[in-house]
Amino acid sequence: MSLRRILAALGLTLVLVPPALQAQSVVVDEGTFAITLAGKPAGKETFQIRRSGLGTDAVVLAQGHVQLDEPSGKLDLSTLLEVGLPNGVATGYRLKVTGAETSELSLKLAGGIYVSLIRSKAGEEQREFMARPGTHILEKEVAHQYYFLHDVAGGARTPVIEPLTHRAFELTASAWTDEELHLGANVVQARRVTFTEGAGDKDARTVWYDRQGRVLRVEIPSLGYVAERQDLVG
Repeated sequence: MSLRRILAALGLTLVLVPPALQAQSVVVDEGTFAITLAGKPAGKETFQIRRSGLGTDAVVLAQGHVQLDEPSGKLDLSTLLEVGLPNGVATGYRLKVTGAETSELSLKLAGGIYVSLIRSKAGEEQREFMARPGTHILEKEVAHQYYFLHDVAGGARTPVIEPLTHRAFELTASAWTDEELHLGANVVQARRVTFTEGAGDKDARTVWYDRQGRVLRVEIPSLGYVAERQDLVG
Protein backbone atom coordinates (compact mmCIF):
# COMPACT_ATOMS: atom_id res chain seq x y z
CA MET A 1 0.00 0.00 0.00
CA SER A 2 1.37 3.41 -0.95
CA LEU A 3 2.18 6.16 1.55
CA ARG A 4 -0.52 8.34 -0.04
CA ARG A 5 -3.21 5.68 0.54
CA ILE A 6 -2.06 5.00 4.13
CA LEU A 7 -2.21 8.71 4.95
CA ALA A 8 -5.64 8.99 3.37
CA ALA A 9 -6.88 6.05 5.47
CA LEU A 10 -5.66 7.83 8.58
CA GLY A 11 -7.21 11.15 7.60
CA LEU A 12 -3.83 12.87 7.06
CA THR A 13 -2.62 15.13 4.29
CA LEU A 14 0.37 14.21 2.18
CA VAL A 15 2.87 17.07 2.40
CA LEU A 16 4.89 17.81 -0.72
CA VAL A 17 8.60 17.48 -0.03
CA PRO A 18 11.13 19.70 -1.82
CA PRO A 19 13.20 17.88 -4.49
CA ALA A 20 16.38 18.22 -2.40
CA LEU A 21 14.76 16.22 0.42
CA GLN A 22 13.11 13.75 -1.95
CA ALA A 23 16.57 12.86 -3.19
CA GLN A 24 17.48 11.92 0.38
CA SER A 25 14.47 9.61 0.81
CA VAL A 26 15.60 6.00 1.11
CA VAL A 27 13.57 2.82 1.62
CA VAL A 28 15.12 0.99 4.59
CA ASP A 29 12.87 -2.06 4.33
CA GLU A 30 9.52 -3.09 2.88
CA GLY A 31 7.71 -6.36 2.49
CA THR A 32 5.00 -8.73 3.67
CA PHE A 33 4.49 -10.97 6.68
CA ALA A 34 2.19 -13.99 6.69
CA ILE A 35 0.43 -14.29 10.04
CA THR A 36 -0.70 -17.51 11.72
CA LEU A 37 -2.63 -17.98 14.96
CA ALA A 38 -2.42 -21.37 16.67
CA GLY A 39 -0.76 -22.72 13.51
CA LYS A 40 -3.56 -21.64 11.16
CA PRO A 41 -3.35 -18.89 8.50
CA ALA A 42 -4.91 -15.76 10.00
CA GLY A 43 -3.91 -12.80 7.86
CA LYS A 44 -1.05 -10.70 6.57
CA GLU A 45 0.89 -7.53 7.21
CA THR A 46 2.36 -5.22 4.55
CA PHE A 47 4.76 -2.42 5.44
CA GLN A 48 7.34 0.09 4.31
CA ILE A 49 10.05 1.79 6.40
CA ARG A 50 11.53 4.92 4.80
CA ARG A 51 14.22 7.36 5.92
CA SER A 52 13.98 10.94 4.66
CA GLY A 53 15.36 14.40 5.33
CA LEU A 54 18.75 15.77 6.26
CA GLY A 55 20.60 16.48 9.49
CA THR A 56 18.39 17.30 12.47
CA ASP A 57 15.32 17.17 10.19
CA ALA A 58 15.90 13.51 9.29
CA VAL A 59 13.12 11.09 10.25
CA VAL A 60 12.14 7.47 9.70
CA LEU A 61 8.52 6.82 8.67
CA ALA A 62 7.17 3.30 9.17
CA GLN A 63 3.77 2.62 7.64
CA GLY A 64 1.88 -0.64 7.86
CA HIS A 65 -1.39 -2.40 7.22
CA VAL A 66 -2.41 -5.50 9.20
CA GLN A 67 -5.36 -7.70 8.30
CA LEU A 68 -6.05 -10.31 10.97
CA ASP A 69 -8.78 -12.89 11.57
CA GLU A 70 -8.92 -13.30 15.34
CA PRO A 71 -11.28 -15.58 17.32
CA SER A 72 -13.25 -12.44 18.23
CA GLY A 73 -13.59 -11.39 14.58
CA LYS A 74 -11.75 -9.53 11.82
CA LEU A 75 -9.28 -6.82 12.79
CA ASP A 76 -7.79 -4.26 10.41
CA LEU A 77 -5.00 -1.92 11.53
CA SER A 78 -3.43 0.97 9.60
CA THR A 79 -0.37 2.48 11.27
CA LEU A 80 2.04 5.34 10.67
CA LEU A 81 5.01 5.77 13.01
CA GLU A 82 7.52 8.64 12.95
CA VAL A 83 10.94 8.30 14.57
CA GLY A 84 13.46 11.13 14.82
CA LEU A 85 17.12 10.77 13.93
CA PRO A 86 19.84 10.35 15.01
CA ASN A 87 18.54 9.55 18.52
CA GLY A 88 15.82 7.14 17.37
CA VAL A 89 13.14 8.69 19.60
CA ALA A 90 9.54 8.08 18.56
CA THR A 91 7.98 11.50 17.83
CA GLY A 92 4.51 10.69 16.49
CA TYR A 93 2.09 7.89 15.71
CA ARG A 94 -1.26 7.34 14.00
CA LEU A 95 -3.46 4.26 14.28
CA LYS A 96 -6.80 3.41 12.68
CA VAL A 97 -8.65 0.28 13.82
CA THR A 98 -11.62 -1.24 12.01
CA GLY A 99 -13.44 -4.46 12.83
CA ALA A 100 -15.84 -5.28 15.64
CA GLU A 101 -15.06 -1.79 16.92
CA THR A 102 -13.72 1.23 15.05
CA SER A 103 -11.37 3.80 16.54
CA GLU A 104 -8.62 6.24 15.63
CA LEU A 105 -5.67 7.23 17.74
CA SER A 106 -2.96 9.86 17.47
CA LEU A 107 0.11 10.11 19.69
CA LYS A 108 2.46 13.10 19.64
CA LEU A 109 5.62 13.96 21.55
CA ALA A 110 5.20 17.33 23.25
CA GLY A 111 8.02 18.33 25.56
CA GLY A 112 8.39 15.72 28.27
CA ILE A 113 5.19 13.83 27.52
CA TYR A 114 3.38 11.95 24.78
CA VAL A 115 -0.17 13.19 24.32
CA SER A 116 -2.63 10.61 23.02
CA LEU A 117 -6.05 11.40 21.53
CA ILE A 118 -8.46 8.49 21.01
CA ARG A 119 -11.63 8.77 18.95
CA SER A 120 -14.27 6.03 19.06
CA LYS A 121 -18.03 5.58 19.18
CA ALA A 122 -17.83 6.42 22.87
CA GLY A 123 -16.40 9.85 22.04
CA GLU A 124 -12.94 11.38 22.52
CA GLU A 125 -10.46 10.53 25.24
CA GLN A 126 -7.08 12.10 25.95
CA ARG A 127 -4.24 10.40 27.78
CA GLU A 128 -0.66 11.30 28.61
CA PHE A 129 2.46 9.15 28.88
CA MET A 130 5.84 10.14 30.27
CA ALA A 131 8.46 10.61 27.54
CA ARG A 132 11.30 8.64 29.05
CA PRO A 133 14.68 8.64 27.26
CA GLY A 134 14.72 6.09 24.44
CA THR A 135 10.96 5.50 24.44
CA HIS A 136 9.69 3.25 21.62
CA ILE A 137 6.16 3.02 20.27
CA LEU A 138 5.29 -0.60 19.60
CA GLU A 139 2.12 -2.59 18.99
CA LYS A 140 2.44 -6.19 20.14
CA GLU A 141 1.03 -7.71 16.92
CA VAL A 142 2.56 -5.30 14.37
CA ALA A 143 5.69 -7.16 13.32
CA HIS A 144 7.56 -4.50 11.35
CA GLN A 145 7.64 -2.12 14.32
CA TYR A 146 10.11 -4.45 16.07
CA TYR A 147 12.66 -3.10 13.57
CA PHE A 148 13.22 -0.20 15.96
CA LEU A 149 14.43 -2.62 18.66
CA HIS A 150 17.06 -4.29 16.47
CA ASP A 151 19.98 -2.50 18.14
CA VAL A 152 18.90 -3.00 21.77
CA ALA A 153 21.72 -4.69 23.67
CA GLY A 154 21.18 -7.93 25.57
CA GLY A 155 20.07 -7.18 29.12
CA ALA A 156 19.01 -3.61 28.29
CA ARG A 157 15.62 -2.31 29.44
CA THR A 158 13.64 -0.24 26.94
CA PRO A 159 10.62 1.94 27.76
CA VAL A 160 7.67 1.14 25.48
CA ILE A 161 4.27 2.67 24.81
CA GLU A 162 1.68 0.26 23.37
CA PRO A 163 -1.02 2.60 22.00
CA LEU A 164 -3.61 -0.04 21.13
CA THR A 165 -3.84 -1.20 24.76
CA HIS A 166 -3.03 2.26 26.25
CA ARG A 167 -0.12 0.77 28.21
CA ALA A 168 3.36 1.99 29.12
CA PHE A 169 5.97 -0.50 30.38
CA GLU A 170 9.54 -1.72 29.91
CA LEU A 171 10.84 -4.55 27.76
CA THR A 172 14.06 -6.32 28.63
CA ALA A 173 16.10 -7.91 25.85
CA SER A 174 17.63 -11.35 26.31
CA ALA A 175 21.12 -12.17 25.13
CA TRP A 176 21.31 -12.33 21.34
CA THR A 177 21.74 -15.76 19.71
CA ASP A 178 23.02 -16.41 16.19
CA GLU A 179 21.20 -19.19 14.36
CA GLU A 180 19.88 -20.34 11.00
CA LEU A 181 16.26 -19.54 10.18
CA HIS A 182 14.27 -21.33 7.48
CA LEU A 183 12.12 -19.02 5.34
CA GLY A 184 10.46 -21.25 2.78
CA ALA A 185 13.25 -22.84 0.74
CA ASN A 186 15.79 -20.32 2.02
CA VAL A 187 18.09 -20.66 5.00
CA VAL A 188 18.96 -17.25 6.45
CA GLN A 189 21.59 -16.34 9.01
CA ALA A 190 19.63 -14.62 11.78
CA ARG A 191 19.95 -13.21 15.28
CA ARG A 192 17.29 -14.20 17.80
CA VAL A 193 16.28 -12.16 20.84
CA THR A 194 13.39 -12.42 23.29
CA PHE A 195 11.78 -9.32 24.82
CA THR A 196 10.00 -9.66 28.16
CA GLU A 197 8.29 -7.36 30.64
CA GLY A 198 9.85 -9.24 33.52
CA ALA A 199 10.49 -12.66 35.02
CA GLY A 200 7.75 -15.12 34.12
CA ASP A 201 6.26 -12.81 31.48
CA LYS A 202 3.54 -14.82 29.74
CA ASP A 203 3.55 -12.51 26.71
CA ALA A 204 7.25 -12.80 25.86
CA ARG A 205 7.98 -11.84 22.23
CA THR A 206 10.78 -13.55 20.29
CA VAL A 207 12.13 -11.79 17.20
CA TRP A 208 14.56 -12.91 14.50
CA TYR A 209 16.56 -10.25 12.63
CA ASP A 210 18.94 -10.47 9.69
CA ARG A 211 22.33 -8.76 9.68
CA GLN A 212 20.77 -5.58 8.29
CA GLY A 213 18.35 -5.36 11.22
CA ARG A 214 15.34 -6.38 9.15
CA VAL A 215 12.64 -8.30 11.01
CA LEU A 216 12.33 -11.86 9.67
CA ARG A 217 9.99 -13.50 12.17
CA VAL A 218 8.06 -12.62 15.33
CA GLU A 219 6.59 -15.18 17.75
CA ILE A 220 4.34 -14.60 20.77
CA PRO A 221 3.69 -18.12 22.09
CA SER A 222 1.01 -17.07 24.60
CA LEU A 223 -1.12 -15.79 21.70
CA GLY A 224 -0.17 -18.53 19.26
CA TYR A 225 0.96 -15.64 17.05
CA VAL A 226 3.63 -16.00 14.36
CA ALA A 227 4.47 -13.40 11.70
CA GLU A 228 6.97 -14.56 9.08
CA ARG A 229 8.45 -12.69 6.13
CA GLN A 230 7.11 -13.81 2.75
CA ASP A 231 8.90 -11.44 0.37
CA LEU A 232 12.26 -13.00 1.28
CA VAL A 233 11.09 -16.59 0.65
CA GLY A 234 12.66 -18.23 -2.40
